[in-house]
Amino acid sequence: MPDDLAAGTSARRLFVLNGGFLTRPRLRRILTLAGWRLAVGRPGPGDAVGIWGASPTAGRGRALAARTGAPVVTVEDAFLRSVLPGRDRSAIGRRGPVGLMIDPLGLHFDPSQPSLIETLAASPEAAAMRDAAQAALARLRAADLSKYNAHRPDAAAPPPGYVLVVDQTRGDASLRGAGRAEFLRMLQAARDEHPGVPLVIRSHPETAAGHRAGHFTRADLRPGEVFCDTPVSPWRLVDNAAAVYAVSSQLGYEALLAGHRPRLFGQPFYAGWGLTEDATPIPRRAGRATVQALFAASHLMAPVWYDPCLNRLTDFDGALRQIEAETRAFREDRDGHLALGMRLWKRRAIAATFGNGAGVRFTDRPSPQVTLAWANRAADACQAARVEDGFLRSRGLGAQLVPPLSLVADDLGIYYDPTRESRLERLIAAPLPPGGRARAEALIARLRAEAVTKYNLAGTLPAIPRDGRRVILVPGQVEDDASIRLGAGEERSNLALLRRVRAENPGALIVWKPHPDVEAGLRPGAVAASDLAGLADLTATAAPAAALIDAVDEIWTITSTLGFEALIRGKPVVTLGAPFYAGWGLTRDLGPIPGRRLARPDLAGLVHAALVAYPRYRDPVSGLPCPVETALARLADPTLRLGPPALRWLAKLQGALAGQAWIWRR
Repeated sequence: MPDDLAAGTSARRLFVLNGGFLTRPRLRRILTLAGWRLAVGRPGPGDAVGIWGASPTAGRGRALAARTGAPVVTVEDAFLRSVLPGRDRSAIGRRGPVGLMIDPLGLHFDPSQPSLIETLAASPEAAAMRDAAQAALARLRAADLSKYNAHRPDAAAPPPGYVLVVDQTRGDASLRGAGRAEFLRMLQAARDEHPGVPLVIRSHPETAAGHRAGHFTRADLRPGEVFCDTPVSPWRLVDNAAAVYAVSSQLGYEALLAGHRPRLFGQPFYAGWGLTEDATPIPRRAGRATVQALFAASHLMAPVWYDPCLNRLTDFDGALRQIEAETRAFREDRDGHLALGMRLWKRRAIAATFGNGAGVRFTDRPSPQVTLAWANRAADACQAARVEDGFLRSRGLGAQLVPPLSLVADDLGIYYDPTRESRLERLIAAPLPPGGRARAEALIARLRAEAVTKYNLAGTLPAIPRDGRRVILVPGQVEDDASIRLGAGEERSNLALLRRVRAENPGALIVWKPHPDVEAGLRPGAVAASDLAGLADLTATAAPAAALIDAVDEIWTITSTLGFEALIRGKPVVTLGAPFYAGWGLTRDLGPIPGRRLARPDLAGLVHAALVAYPRYRDPVSGLPCPVETALARLADPTLRLGPPALRWLAKLQGALAGQAWIWRR
C-alpha cells in the first residue's frame, strides 16, 4: 500500500450526511487512504453516498442515493477495532478504529442482500487462503484479541462445561428489530435443550461499562445460573463453554472460530453457511464457505486496516500488532502506577510509556504501593516491577538525556542480573507464539539491512587491516554498571577484559571499542593509551556499532549488549560474564552461567523474547504504544528528532559538567 493517497482527482467523492464522518479524524483519514474524498451536497456521476451502518442517519443517505442514482457505500468498524469501545470518552476510548469495513455491495449484518464479506467468503480467492487464514486466526487467538480488548488476562471465567447465552445491547443495528422477547426465547431454548447443564449469561462489554442497556438482567436468572459481566477474555469464555447461543453477536462468531457450532436466533454474516445451527436459515449461503474462508473474508480481505502510528494503510498483521501493543499497555497500566527511583529527566518518558490507564505518580520513598521501580534503585525486597531501557532504545545515549523509545518492566527480576530469574529468561525459554518465528526472522532481516542497534550513533568506521589475522572486536563497558557488578566473571574491568582476550588470542587483530558513555566522559571505564599497547591493535573511536560488527570476525565481551547485536548479525560471540543472551547455546561462554538456563532456543526465539515480547515501545510521533516494527522504523529515520529541546540543552550542560557526575546522576 502507498504511504498516502492525496485527496484529489484520483479519489472518488463520497457524499455523507452523518457528521461523524467529518468530525472523527481517524475515520476521515482511513477513508482518504482508501481512495475516498468526503463531500457534502448533491452527488453527481461517478460519486457515491456514504452511510454509517444502520445508524439513524442511514435512511437519509439511502434516500439521497435513491434520488440521485448514486450507489450506496456502507461503512462500519472492523471486527478488530480498539482497546475500548468508541462510546468510552476517555483518551483511549477516543482513539478510533484501526480498521473499517467499506462495503459497496451491502451491509454485513443485513441478510436481505449479499454484502462484501458474504461475496468474498463464497469466492475461490477466500477458499485459496485457507492456510493464511488459519495462521492469522492462530495469531489473533494467541494475542487474546477481540473487537474490544479491555478484558483482564487474570479475570476468571466460570468453571468449564456451561451453556453460554450471549446478550447484546438494546437497539444494536445487527439485531434488525429483535428485542427482549427474542432474547428470552433464546434463553428458554438453551435451558430446554441442555437440561441440568450450568448456564451463563454473558453481558455485552458496553453494558457492563454502563454505556448501553442490554436485554438480560440478573432478575432473569434461575437458581444456579450465572450472570457474567466481568472483564473476562471472550476466547476463554467460548473455550470453556459446552454450547453457545447467540442472536447476532460477534462473540457467536468467535465461538464458531473456536470450534463451536453456535445456535443462532438471528441472521448475522456468519449464519447460513452450514457452520451454525440457525433458527432462521439463509438458503443462498448454504454450504458455500468453510470456517477458514469466512475468516479470510471477514479479517483478511474485506477490511481496510490502518496503522495510526505510521499514518498509512496496513494489513491484518499490522493492525493486529498495533492493537496488541495498545492492549498490553492498557492491561498493564489500567490501575495506575506509583513509581520509585525515577530521575527527574526520565519522568516524562516514564509517565508517557506507562500512563495508559490511571496515570503514573512518582515517589522517592519505598512503600508497598510502589508498582514500578528503576532497576538499579530497587531494594532487594521490593515487589515492584523493575524498569530499565529496552534493547532498541534511541538515536543517542541515555547518559546524554536522550529519551527512550522502549522500556522494560520486569516483574521477576531484571535482564542484566543473572543472580535471579528474570521475566526475559522465562520468555527466552518459552515456545514461540503462532507467527513468532516469521516475525522475528523478518525483524532480524530489517535490523541487519537498516543497521539499527541500541543507540544508533553516527560515526566513521576505521580502516581495519585485512592481513589474514582473525579480527576480534572487544566492546568496552561502563565499569560501575550493574551488569558488571552482578553479571561479570573474573574479569570486571575493561583492562582485564583486554588482557584476557589478548592472552587467549595472541595472533588475532584486536579492535577495541570504548563504550560511548565512557568516550563522552560521562561514566568510568577509560583505558589509558599506555595500557592499550600490546593489547589492542586498533581503537575504534566513535564507530557505528552495526558497521563495526559487520567488519569483524568475532566479538569477545563481559556482558555488553553489543554481543546480542552481534548475534543478530550472525557473528560468533564469546562471553566472560553472564549477559541475558548467554547460556542458551548461542554463544561460547567462559564465565559463570546460571544453571537454570537449560532451554536451547534458536536466534529467532532469542530475538522474539528480547525485542518483541519483553519491552514496551512508545511511538515518539503519535504518542501511542506501538510494536517493535514501528520503533525500528523511527530509529531508521535519520531525519526524526527525538526528545524535547529542554533535554537537549540539559544534556549540553551535563556534558560541561561531565567530571562532576555526582551532580547530574542524582
